[in-house]
Amino acid sequence: MMAECFWQEGSPAIREDTDSEDLGVPMRGRVLHVVNGEHYSGAERVQDLLGGALPWFGYKAGIACLKRGRFSDARKNQQVPVFECPMASRFDLRPARALARLVRDRGYNLLHAHTPRALMVGSLASQLARVPLVYHIHSPAAADTTSRLRNWVNAFFERASLTAANHLIAVSGSLRERYLRLGFSPDRVTVVRNGVPCSPFLPMRERSPDEPAVFGMVALFRPRKGLEVLLKAVADLLASDRSLRLRAVGQFETPEYQQQIMNLVAELGVGDAIDWTGFTSHVEQELAEIDCFVLPSLFGEGLPMVVLEAMACGRPVIATDVEGTPEAIRHGMNGLLAIPNDATSLAETMKMVLDKTIDLKTLARQAMEDQRTRFSVCTMTRGVAEVYDRVLGVAGPRTEKNHLTMPCIANPLPQEGTVVLGDGILPADSVSPTPELPV
Repeated sequence: MMAECFWQEGSPAIREDTDSEDLGVPMRGRVLHVVNGEHYSGAERVQDLLGGALPWFGYKAGIACLKRGRFSDARKNQQVPVFECPMASRFDLRPARALARLVRDRGYNLLHAHTPRALMVGSLASQLARVPLVYHIHSPAAADTTSRLRNWVNAFFERASLTAANHLIAVSGSLRERYLRLGFSPDRVTVVRNGVPCSPFLPMRERSPDEPAVFGMVALFRPRKGLEVLLKAVADLLASDRSLRLRAVGQFETPEYQQQIMNLVAELGVGDAIDWTGFTSHVEQELAEIDCFVLPSLFGEGLPMVVLEAMACGRPVIATDVEGTPEAIRHGMNGLLAIPNDATSLAETMKMVLDKTIDLKTLARQAMEDQRTRFSVCTMTRGVAEVYDRVLGVAGPRTEKNHLTMPCIANPLPQEGTVVLGDGILPADSVSPTPELPV
């Protein structure tokens, strides 16, 4: 199986003043992404990657943040311009005028909103600036938190604002089906699955028989991520004399939730088995420190970016059977799935890793292949750009010959124990011959 592309961290940089013509790609439009901005987690990673990759498809991108926070500093594509249009409160619509001015002054001809809050402000801005609006569904607004009231409010305002959206992008087939059931026409909702950079292959950690296995969880820690379930599973495994550690990577959404988790850690008596590392924007470095990645989400996962990043590095994945996750993880083939909100099911699945009753190397290698063929930055960006083409009425096919397809190099998967070097992104005519790439 051939990999679709090798867009890696460190692929050729796009300067802030770079247009698509500088890359040999005809300019098709300028798009302003509207995001929350207070965090840097999965959805923000999508926005960061799109900002750097879209110029290869003829679209120059900018990003507008509605809240001050971590995104601006943590993003990896520092060349993409970021603008702050902060909201004074949750329902403050005044930034819509600032966005509309930004659209007119900078020549953007499309708005792309990524959250219900961004949609609410972006829908008004699109009408003021008279430009079309695309809405990216990263998770279901009606099942995003453990608060029924907050979910209802988010879903209500999302639905009200969607009347202004010209097109919806769903990151998984399951999310698309949700919105079709709400009454949206099939030709208005397109699935564009998330994608991540192809990462260097990480050989499985060699550990002595008496060395504990290291499980890792990377997340913005919030109630729906299921950290409590993982802690209970760890406690059950330790009680059965299994040797393991948990490496917990990420920040807590609120201090109150952090205190709840620390109270549970003390109650379960598992504190000595956990390493809390805090936030990092270098997930691949943390994945190198673990034997198996775990994401015990309860609900609301559109298509988790961190799962795809673990697959890209060749790390075995244990996840839960929620929303779009099974579209990436196929149980027993490229990873393992547990029942959501079930500590016993999760512990039994983790036992398969600890007791070596499953071939982890085969799982990891298949996951790495699937990421390269189905969940790359190239497939994601191509899909988004094709939605833009439709919304803007841009005609013309995307072919290698006229550089309207992502100029990637197709390569086979590396042999075990080697490192993927990759050549980044090169003009299509510099690669001869160019094999037919899977879609």
